[in-house]
Amino acid sequence: TATPSQTVGPFFHIGLARISRNDLTNGIAQSVKVSGQVLDGDGKPAIDALIEIWQADSNGIYGREFYGYGRIATDAGGSFSFTTIKPGRVLGLAGQLQAPHIAVNVFMRGLLKHLVTRIYFPNESSNNTDSILQSVPAARRDTLIAIPIASSAQNLAWNIVLQGQRETVFFDC
Repeated sequence: TATPSQTVGPFFHIGLARISRNDLTNGIAQSVKVSGQVLDGDGKPAIDALIEIWQADSNGIYGREFYGYGRIATDAGGSFSFTTIKPGRVLGLAGQLQAPHIAVNVFMRGLLKHLVTRIYFPNESSNNTDSILQSVPAARRDTLIAIPIASSAQNLAWNIVLQGQRETVFFDC
């Protein structure tokens, strides 16, 4: 059986729900809504997850005029959504521009260490030259790219699958 030092307790979700922030736009008109679910290996919703997002502003700058940080708890159906802007390209460690992306951390009961992944934007030509995305096997890259809802670049769907055949790519950080 798990001991308190081996798992995050049953109050994980309750303690963090108060500090939720799912609208990063601050009134900016050109917004993008991302909706999805956190699913376990059996395709069942993870109802006690917390999604933390970090991103640059539309010019690829972190934290000046645009806050760029959000925290969203999943609901009873494992669903989450947030409204933000499409970030600009930022420099990577090798000095190359990365494709627009949102950094995502996943926290939940039972995880000893948070999971780290990214959301990339569909139909973005710079996805083809992003060194992080290109380091992922081609057959798994689509787990990182959001899908337009009803052919709209302003409404995107993106699920987090924790394990199994369609498992989202997670990075060691």
